[in-house]
Amino acid sequence: MAKIVACHGDELTLQVTVKLTGSLMEMENNILDSCNEVGCLATTEALQKFDTDGSPIKLGDTKMTARVKDNKTYQTPYGSVQIQRYVYQTSKGGKIYCPLEEKARIIRSATPKFAQQISHKYSNMNAPAVCRDLEENHHRKIAHSYLQAVSDWVGSIAQTKDEVWEYETPLLPDNAITTVVVSLDGAYVLMRDDGYREAMVGNISLYDVTGKRQHTIYIGEAPEYGKETFLQRLEKEINTIKKHYPDALYLGIADGAKNNWTFLEKHTSCQLLDFYHVTEYLTNVSYAAYPGKTDKPKREIWLHERCTQLKHEHNSIEEIIRGCCRFTLSP
Repeated sequence: MAKIVACHGDELTLQVTVKLTGSLMEMENNILDSCNEVGCLATTEALQKFDTDGSPIKLGDTKMTARVKDNKTYQTPYGSVQIQRYVYQTSKGGKIYCPLEEKARIIRSATPKFAQQISHKYSNMNAPAVCRDLEENHHRKIAHSYLQAVSDWVGSIAQTKDEVWEYETPLLPDNAITTVVVSLDGAYVLMRDDGYREAMVGNISLYDVTGKRQHTIYIGEAPEYGKETFLQRLEKEINTIKKHYPDALYLGIADGAKNNWTFLEKHTSCQLLDFYHVTEYLTNVSYAAYPGKTDKPKREIWLHERCTQLKHEHNSIEEIIRGCCRFTLSP
């Protein structure tokens, strides 16, 4: 059982009694429950610090007055807490405004820390697994729908901010970066309600004269129709980098998708097919070179030698192409 012993200004003193009986696991569960009680009490007091005193307020040019305090339940890392807080309306009624929720940055009735916890877990696990983890390890039981609602809201906030952020480039000597590599790729993701939509990723990597990577900017975009938002963001970052390093060599790396090459040709002086996709083509050639059912060892040796040659031998591409021309792929 937890209770508040004293409250002086910004300092809160609490007292908790923990029952230590049974197995160690049972004792640890009792300790966890007691800590959650303390957390709920402290969070209740913390939330009230963000409420108003009930005086009229103005939002822009709109005057709003407080209604009678009403009850509201908030979800915290430690459990549900219920408080009374002021909500406001104009003299004409309409939409209700809650200063506490805006000042405390409440997200779908979740406190910021709880919203952070569940959205982080949801990014690494599916909804049922997150709910099991919360219940078993934190003694916090929530519905799948609530988990998804809060996580979607957090994600929309992050995406909105990410689209207007400019990534800071580290301070490097003007002559430190001689090569800038721009790459991008996409994958079609089957959405439950919208069919297939394309998710995009890309990066801009800065290399010094020795070929050592000094810095990388990573950009991603959630599935959208087309890739216009992603390409606009990537182009913006490329233009920023070019202001810092106008004399660097700009290389583009991507797979064989036509749209990727169209974009890279505008921003880079040379475009390269990435190593992984080249090996896919070489794998097809290996079957043309050794098509027999018992030729698997030969195919693997040939493919390994060509990949090693491609990665480590300078000007090996022409030689590999000439060798591949001896084989005819089956239709």
